[in-house]
Amino acid sequence: MTISMYAASVPVFRQMLLSLSDVLNKAEAHATAKNIEPAALLQSRLFPDMLSFTRQIQIAADFAKSVSARLAHIDVPSYEDNEQSFADLQARIAKTLALLDSLTPAQFEGSEELDIVLRPGTPKEKKLSGQNYLLAYGLPQFFFHVTTAYALLRHNGVEIGKKDYMGNF
Repeated sequence: MTISMYAASVPVFRQMLLSLSDVLNKAEAHATAKNIEPAALLQSRLFPDMLSFTRQIQIAADFAKSVSARLAHIDVPSYEDNEQSFADLQARIAKTLALLDSLTPAQFEGSEELDIVLRPGTPKEKKLSGQNYLLAYGLPQFFFHVTTAYALLRHNGVEIGKKDYMGNF
């Protein structure tokens, strides 16, 4: 029995983006209840050389949209990285979910054999099959940024747990 590229990607991205949206709601409520300036959470980092919470959300959304778009044989939509509030981040997640909801399993047929070229024409150019792109690159990258966003909020006292991270499945 095989699993389709659609089934291995879109529902997974949707589940975790929906959980990120719920976690963002809890983070905003936490900031309000504790009189914390929202920027303190949005710009938080575990260490000075890491990307901020906001950037973690942006990148997670980017991986969900770009991996899905490439595997569905459509152009990757471009998003500006200009989010500065919880509402802005919610809008980015909603835009990504709308893209995912527009995709059909038929669009993913044969995508496991696609040739995906990352950073073409640069010294970091990497060629992957569609299956390897999803399973060895796209999903791990996506989960790294979702997990880091969760960890940043937990580190800053937002009362969230594993159920919040997992969302509904």
